[in-house]
Amino acid sequence: MHKTLPKLLIAAAAVASTFAATVPAQAAGNESIVKRHFASLVAGGQPKLAELTMFFTMMPKGGDLHHHYSGAIYAEQFLDWVDREKYCVNKATYRIEIDAALNAAQRALASKDRSCLTGADVLLDNTVLAEVLQRWATKDFYNHSGQQTPPDRTFFDTFPYFGPVSSTNTADGLRTLKQRAINENVAYIETVFEIAPLAQYADFDQAVLAPGANLHTHFESLMTALDKDAGWNGWLAAYDANVNTASAGIDDAQFTMRYQPFVLRFLSPSQVFSGMVSAFKLARQNPKIVGVNIVGQESTHVSMRDYTLHMQMFGFLKKKFPQVNLSLHAGELALGMVPPEGLQSHIAEAVHTAGAGRIGHGMDIAHERQAPALLKAMRDKNIPVEVNLTSNEFILGIKGAQHPVTLYRQYGVPFILSTDDAGVSRNNLSNEYVLFASRYKTDYAEVKKLSYDSIRYAFLANGDKQRLLKSLDARFAQFEADVVAALQSAKK
Repeated sequence: MHKTLPKLLIAAAAVASTFAATVPAQAAGNESIVKRHFASLVAGGQPKLAELTMFFTMMPKGGDLHHHYSGAIYAEQFLDWVDREKYCVNKATYRIEIDAALNAAQRALASKDRSCLTGADVLLDNTVLAEVLQRWATKDFYNHSGQQTPPDRTFFDTFPYFGPVSSTNTADGLRTLKQRAINENVAYIETVFEIAPLAQYADFDQAVLAPGANLHTHFESLMTALDKDAGWNGWLAAYDANVNTASAGIDDAQFTMRYQPFVLRFLSPSQVFSGMVSAFKLARQNPKIVGVNIVGQESTHVSMRDYTLHMQMFGFLKKKFPQVNLSLHAGELALGMVPPEGLQSHIAEAVHTAGAGRIGHGMDIAHERQAPALLKAMRDKNIPVEVNLTSNEFILGIKGAQHPVTLYRQYGVPFILSTDDAGVSRNNLSNEYVLFASRYKTDYAEVKKLSYDSIRYAFLANGDKQRLLKSLDARFAQFEADVVAALQSAKK
């Protein structure tokens, strides 16, 4: 061996060691600078909203864990699908017409003579488009003087408008949501995708609502009947195939998406239970389906009447399918929406009866019986709350110091920020971070933790979770370096 070679190797090793020490040191220095910069953005009585918007648009945000597929698509894309499906939009009601003969006759007319408009007609007429956006979304609710329903009804009433077309082009919709997420530095979405296959059994509906009913016996009986129901099983197979087909090509090095079937809480008990059974079975057999959810306005008569029954259904199925994750909408209520006793148990039942692993909204926690004990249980069991600041404010009128995120923070209950229905609210995840940072005394460490927690609390396989967390490390290092470079450039 050459006599000088060992000396060269020693020198090289020293350089490598110095470089290895320098890189973490530089990263730590960048993080420190970003901490101070962020503190300057939220300091004082008037947070710097424009700067915060740019900051959070750039910042890696991990994932969006409370996300509704149909509610996330913007109306403009639904209008494209109206034409793709050869539907039309009724000019008087702004609802989608799917009658093929009617639509063909309307398309044969000159655009000025149509009473049922193509999607292109709507997009090219600013007046009609504005009317559509005020019905298919919450756009301009606080910025126009026309007749309108209360905010909660306005929000939930959007879904029937675009419902006829919302499930027609799922692969296209998922690709749009993926690209939109990448554009704002979101790496993961766990979306409430499509309604789970269901069936109606009138005898079951009557039996489980009877006082003193032996619920477990009826649950077992309906599960047996469903196994023999060819129509239900066919829909189950079709749902599984649709998830696989629509999601093909979505996952890559930049982005990952997973899916939750859902049930509608205002349907009949047999429809809800059969949908739950479908969702649990799908989650067990398809690795892309990672959880089960229940949705729909919580304050309607049937939703309130059957709430405890629904939680008992979930608890029954959770014991049969213990590996299936539950993220349940619970406590999306405010004082005055329902009688006071209706605010006292929904979150507790979702946690203790149903076995939820995450809570969506959790807005009425302050009204729950034994709220401190429930908050402690959620903290000790590590059950996070999916906080949706935009929709909580719009639907329930709750924001600022009234929002229970203050309680969750005080009691150490984990929470994550999410969008809920970004297409209906016409917002994005970056804006949810802006709202949180501008309304609550926070620091960079907390918002960075929120980003990481949105992956830590995802219903992902461990390998996928570790991959995304490792990627988040690299993305934050790059983000912090970019912020420092931008600050230095601004000083020149």
